[in-house]
Amino acid sequence: MRARIVALLALLLLVGCGGLPLPDEPTDPAPATTSSGELDGTDTPEEFARDIKSAQTVAERYWKGVFAQEGQRFQPVREVFPYERDGEVDCGRDALPRNNAAYCSAGDFIAYDVNWAFGVFGQIGDAFVYYLLGHEYAHGIQARLGIQKQFTIQQELQADCMAGAFIGDSARIGQLSLDKGDTDELARGLESVGDDPGQPWFAEGAHGTAEQRINAFANGYQDSLKACDL
Repeated sequence: MRARIVALLALLLLVGCGGLPLPDEPTDPAPATTSSGELDGTDTPEEFARDIKSAQTVAERYWKGVFAQEGQRFQPVREVFPYERDGEVDCGRDALPRNNAAYCSAGDFIAYDVNWAFGVFGQIGDAFVYYLLGHEYAHGIQARLGIQKQFTIQQELQADCMAGAFIGDSARIGQLSLDKGDTDELARGLESVGDDPGQPWFAEGAHGTAEQRINAFANGYQDSLKACDL
């Protein structure tokens, strides 16, 4: 299944050359390596913190430019920060659980379980950090534009498309650099956040199957925001 997902995303991206349900907390993640076998730095908390900050900076720059093209003033998401425990962070009256990342419109912030996120970072790679931040930042943009879809899956697949546009457009103008290994990382990450088989598409909290999420992301990556029904 993973090989097919990786191949599908690679094909979709090459033809053109998106709160997130999360995978279980990984156990004993292997440090990522480069093609030469050297560690690429994704095993260190310092590298993780730098990539989170970099993803936030690139996202803010990207969306500021998009809003400027429409003659609108852009207000960045107020804060991006980590947490460690169930209930440590509230969004309105709801406590955020462990193994989660979410945009909270009530406080205009993005919060993520740092232990979970660092584990995924080590297991999957740094490209997924940019998708994770890009997806949650997209929810912040939806809030700014007053977008509220009828079904959760519509909201989430649009955010996947927007994350794809953010990464694809940023790569095309040289703000991000993607290689073949990053495509694999993105595919593995998108596979891991797909809904379980049998999840009704209309259910509250549905986000889409792995293939639906990959298609939404790839559409944004290839065709920018015009593919995202904004």
